[in-house]
Amino acid sequence: MDNERNDTIQIDFAEEMRNSFRDYAVSVIIARALPDVRDGLKPVQRRILYAMNELGLDPKKPHRKSARIVGDTMGKYHPHGDTSIYDALVHMTEDYSLAIPLVDGHGNFGSIDGDGAAAMRYTEARLSEGAMTMLEHLDKGLVEFIPNFDESEKEPTVLPAMLPNLLINGTTGIAVGMATNIPPHNPMEVIDAAIAVMHDPTVSTEELMQLLPGPDFPTGGTIVNGDELLSLYETGEGKIRIRAKAQVEGADNGKRNIVITEIPYTVAGTKQKLMEALADALRNKTFDEISDVRDESSKEGIRIVVEVKKERDVENLLNGLYKKTPLEDTFSAYFLAVKDNQPRQFGLRAMLQEFIDFQEELYTKEYQYLLDKATKRLEIVSGLMRAVDVIDYIIEVIRGSSTVKQVKECLTTGNVADIRFKTEEAKRAAVTFDFTEAQADAILAMQMQKLVGLEILKLTEEHDDLNKKIKLYNKILGKRSELYKVIEQQLLEFREKFARPRRTVITNSVAKDYVVEEKIEDLMILMDRFGYTKAVDVTAYQKAGDEALREFTHSVRIPSNDRLCIFTAEGNMYQLKVSQIPRCRIKEKGTLLQVLTKIDQETPLLLVPAEELDNSMLLFLTKHGWIKCVSGSEFYTNRAVIASTKLEEDDLLVGLTALSSAEFGSGKQKVIVLTEKKLSLGFPLEQVNVLGKTAKGVRAITLDRKDSVIYGTSFDVNTEEFTFDGRSYNAKKIRNRARGAKGQNATL
Repeated sequence: MDNERNDTIQIDFAEEMRNSFRDYAVSVIIARALPDVRDGLKPVQRRILYAMNELGLDPKKPHRKSARIVGDTMGKYHPHGDTSIYDALVHMTEDYSLAIPLVDGHGNFGSIDGDGAAAMRYTEARLSEGAMTMLEHLDKGLVEFIPNFDESEKEPTVLPAMLPNLLINGTTGIAVGMATNIPPHNPMEVIDAAIAVMHDPTVSTEELMQLLPGPDFPTGGTIVNGDELLSLYETGEGKIRIRAKAQVEGADNGKRNIVITEIPYTVAGTKQKLMEALADALRNKTFDEISDVRDESSKEGIRIVVEVKKERDVENLLNGLYKKTPLEDTFSAYFLAVKDNQPRQFGLRAMLQEFIDFQEELYTKEYQYLLDKATKRLEIVSGLMRAVDVIDYIIEVIRGSSTVKQVKECLTTGNVADIRFKTEEAKRAAVTFDFTEAQADAILAMQMQKLVGLEILKLTEEHDDLNKKIKLYNKILGKRSELYKVIEQQLLEFREKFARPRRTVITNSVAKDYVVEEKIEDLMILMDRFGYTKAVDVTAYQKAGDEALREFTHSVRIPSNDRLCIFTAEGNMYQLKVSQIPRCRIKEKGTLLQVLTKIDQETPLLLVPAEELDNSMLLFLTKHGWIKCVSGSEFYTNRAVIASTKLEEDDLLVGLTALSSAEFGSGKQKVIVLTEKKLSLGFPLEQVNVLGKTAKGVRAITLDRKDSVIYGTSFDVNTEEFTFDGRSYNAKKIRNRARGAKGQNATL
């Protein structure tokens, strides 16, 4: 027991929690969530690109299975699960998220709509041209390599990025108690701004914004708070209000549609949620002006069509959509990145300066590497050139020596002990040898073909070329301005390579309020046989008994902001605003139709809401047996009265039926015609021609002399019976015959 107590370590619980949480927080911040300010990559992204580079997946090589890439990354560098690695790989392929995608994906890597990528075993990938700007110089020792998690491999602490990736592609990440959210920018503008900082480290943010006015999202859109960007770039924190790009296009029948061609960056990858929000607005009648919403997007680009009802305020509706749907959203920007293993918030100039400082470090190391390489090569070339002049003596040394070590010692120190020479001249020459170790190794490895005159000439040319390079490298390393010229030249080449026009427009737009039109409610319009008309509440109508409603020959449910279309037997259509019809109780008489409209002695035949006309077909049947179908959109007009059809001098309409587009196209509608001499005829609705409102129509039934049509309509083929003029008829017994045939007596 005493030993057990001696092995027990007593610690303060609060202190242990504090230390453990701090360690966890630092691990999440540095090792997972935040990017390095130098290459703009999170650790998982850096490890994926490095693993792909190790696999040789450059842009000119074939694609390789994503599962292989994920496996190598997880097994060698990032032991945190394949899902997180594959998600990061997929993100680096998204051209709607990144200005310059770092991975070239082949296969289904998801879509801007929100479709997920296929499983990693089905997709393939390789490095993009953009990724190569961060990987091409890894073999020059420009960055530090550290052991991986199990010390079986080496991995870079940062990639030698020659492109300002953090600002160009942006990033997002949530750490412990902090987050980063950097928007993407236009590559040309970022490079121009970086060059400006290189020329003048004290350049102001306002001057930088002349070159880089703001974020440039891959999805386009419009930034509507441009004046607030200055504060964002100075402090590294701010809000960006981004709005979809929309235009108004003309449509059929005088309508206008709102067409959305660019969506906010915040809904990129979740466009389907935007469509659902618009569909909910239509379904819930948040905006009464919308008649339909559809997605016509394709590979050519985004195209979302919002159909607007006729004669509605399109601009007001657009303001409402911006206010109440994701068509306008806020991007909360935080320029947070890791520097020296510490998270720091950067302004625009500070972030660009970090990139320039990193470039200065990289290019200094690169040119030092090139200088060392050229110097070493010059040493060897100089030795080979000198060796060619005394090659005969060197051959004697080789032939007279018993070991390679003996030869090297002679070449480097002139020691000729124990070497057998054929001539004293060769011995005297050998004593003067003072080649370096590297030169001696090169001489011993030299092939005899190098003694050919052309090869000797090449050595001379290489010697001169190396001297020029060394002079250039020393010049670049000796003066910062010369080093900056090289950096600027490389950046300008990248600028040309990755150039693209700006997609996001920056404005200062004050959002207008959405003005809700007058309160809309459904009413019942009732008309009796004498023409007395009134509007009553739907609730009151539903509570009224059959006895109270029997006197009304016409009843129609209609929104209070709509217009009532009244078709008469005499072939005219009258329009009346619902707001002009007096609101009454069920028992009140109402007002004569002649008082409300210009209608005189005509007989109302059909009452229909104007909004329903646009998606309806009207079936016309006259006393003389003429029949036709007319699109309801032909009657969508502001005029108080128009001719609805063409009639002969003594003809009248006896049947007028409104059919929805679904009913008309269902193939399940049957036309029934009754005549004064008690004949009947039935035929499919498809046999009726669709004509214009000015056409007379086609023959519906062959009439005897002094016979005429008294009724006609269209029913569903399953209708059992119908009522006309107080009598019931069996619809099933009216057999189908060809349109225009003679009627039958059987059913009457």
